Amino acid sequence: MTDIIVSTTSRLEGRPAQDYLGIVTGEVIVGANLFRDLFASVRDIVGGRSGAYEDVLQRARSEAIEEMQGNARKLGANAIVGVDLDYEVIGANGSMLMVSASGTAIRY
Repeated sequence: MTDIIVSTTSRLEGRPAQDYLGIVTGEVIVGANLFRDLFASVRDIVGGRSGAYEDVLQRARSEAIEEMQGNARKLGANAIVGVDLDYEVIGANGSMLMVSASGTAIRY
């Protein structure tokens, strides 16, 4: 399986785009119960930061990027440029967190 290059820049240095294949996305939604469970453990909070909470955000971000890469791979891309990551609280009473990744799939 070929690795898909992911970049927040609009182009890749030394690898000009031959084909622009379209916008690709990846989304992950994490339920609030998970966040409540994480905050219940005060031991995880060190220096005002929650390691467990940061781990969940990292995992959600990685999964969103992996899903976006999979969608780009289906289009025959070998890179994604202009990547943007967004975090949004959704659901009734802000009960869920959505992490979304989007960018333009290209073939260089």
